[in-house]
Amino acid sequence: MKNLTLRNITTACQGTYHGDEALLDREVSNVVIDSRKVEKDALFVAIDGERFNAHQFIPDTIEKGALCVVSHEDLGETDFPYILVESTGQALLDIAKLYRDSFDIKVVGITGSVGKTSTKEMIASVVSQKYRVHKNQGNLNNEWGLPLTIFGMDESHQVAVLEMGVNHFGEMRRLSSVASPDICVITNIGIAHLEFFKTREGILQEKSQMIQDMKAGGSILLNGDDDLLSQMGPVKGVTPSFFGLGENCAFRAKNIKTMGLAGTSCTIFLPDGSSFDCVIPLPGAHMVSNALAGAAVGFSLGLTPEEIKAGIENLPSMPGRNNIIKTDRIIILDDCYNANPISMKAAIDVLDMAVGRKVAILGNMGELGDNAQELHREVGEYAAAHNIDLVCGISGFAKDLAEAAGKGASTKALWFETKADFLAAMNDIIKDGDNVLVKASHGVALSEVVEELAKF
Repeated sequence: MKNLTLRNITTACQGTYHGDEALLDREVSNVVIDSRKVEKDALFVAIDGERFNAHQFIPDTIEKGALCVVSHEDLGETDFPYILVESTGQALLDIAKLYRDSFDIKVVGITGSVGKTSTKEMIASVVSQKYRVHKNQGNLNNEWGLPLTIFGMDESHQVAVLEMGVNHFGEMRRLSSVASPDICVITNIGIAHLEFFKTREGILQEKSQMIQDMKAGGSILLNGDDDLLSQMGPVKGVTPSFFGLGENCAFRAKNIKTMGLAGTSCTIFLPDGSSFDCVIPLPGAHMVSNALAGAAVGFSLGLTPEEIKAGIENLPSMPGRNNIIKTDRIIILDDCYNANPISMKAAIDVLDMAVGRKVAILGNMGELGDNAQELHREVGEYAAAHNIDLVCGISGFAKDLAEAAGKGASTKALWFETKADFLAAMNDIIKDGDNVLVKASHGVALSEVVEELAKF
């Protein structure tokens, strides 16, 4: 890997090298934290998990051909090289920073409370119309995932689209200092992770820290429809550009028409006065915001309106994220990967567009702090107010969600303590012609429900 010699790695993570000095100028073939993924000449960074000590797998990694190990434990005398560091987690970030800085590549950094991954996919789809793009796979956006994403870059890539997710103060700078973005995108400031940030202003404070690591000459692109983001002024001498529906937005959408579960059509206007009509192939009003973010990044990177339009209209669907699955009997809105109150309501809005009976299978939402019960009730009330025929709550505070939904005049609600309880009753609940939304926090693991529904 470019620039990743054992000598440079040791310096970057301020470690102490133990082993044959003749190997110091050897480059590693890859950097991994999962011992099962070690290949010949890889660097294994031993990061301990909540339930295991990664250092116990070191002998296995050497047997598989690892060139070197990064450890925060003194391994004493060994017959293989290792780098002793104070923190292997920090070392992983330091090594990723070394690798990222070895490339002359434009980096788009994305953060926000809701819609980071779907926005990342939209931006990548747009930018890939002109450039070779590297992006996070799935949700690899935290202090382990971001470095692993960066290690996937190679000389062929021209733009990296990097999603960054945080849930505690101080985490953003650890990520953004590694990514060093040229373009900073913030999707919104919602109420996800209130358990740790306490207020939306606290969330704004942490998310906007990404801009502090923006490269000189960079761009700041913000959701102008967000009440907090729309108030942001210049940062580091750079005036933000806004995307959204308001007159304050340089990247704006008009003539918005829903096509139900088939998507949304609109006209997108760019700052140079040009515009184009397009069809966003995934349903939901929030996808218009994602398309505008894609247009803003594409415009900043020199794409033509035609290229931006093609990227929006060719957006691929993702399992677990606003993914429409049609079976012979039902239509499934698979949005089960994660959830918070804002994204839950947005998904209900999408379900409301469907023709036929509307069923929402909604699980517990995590990390909502002291307001968790109230926020779940709000979502239940929202479902009842938006013509949802049946709400099935699964686990945790989703009981409160179901109870609130059931108080609606035309909404029936059922409660299941576990996913297994729901699956046992599912065949008696789902009917031919149903439109079924599946959504919950990742820990509820409703992907199994989607898999079973897809067999209908």
